[in-house]
Amino acid sequence: MHEMSLAEGVLQLIEDSAKTQSFSRVKTVWLEIGQLAGVEVEAMKFCFEAVVNDSIAQGAQLVVIEIPGQAWCLHCAEVVNVRVLYDACPKCGSHQVQVTGGNEMRVKELEVE
Repeated sequence: MHEMSLAEGVLQLIEDSAKTQSFSRVKTVWLEIGQLAGVEVEAMKFCFEAVVNDSIAQGAQLVVIEIPGQAWCLHCAEVVNVRVLYDACPKCGSHQVQVTGGNEMRVKELEVE
């Protein structure tokens, strides 16, 4: 389950930010996860809760913002929504699509004290 290592990475980012920005507690974490990022949202929530025990983020609420997958279709010359990697263009059926969004994961915002 790679979500555990991702959750540990988020905690490390939070702890590094706490050192540089001098906050002592995290109340809420907003995490953007792209539909094409290969991250299981429920597993990420479970792992985050386990990882933050006895840390600055213990008890913090994790709010996941799901970002839709997008790709550029070379045949249509348009940006289209895709649900999975290597999906065909929903407009023309071409497989000549290049992912342009929805494959990222990032901490968008922290609510801290």
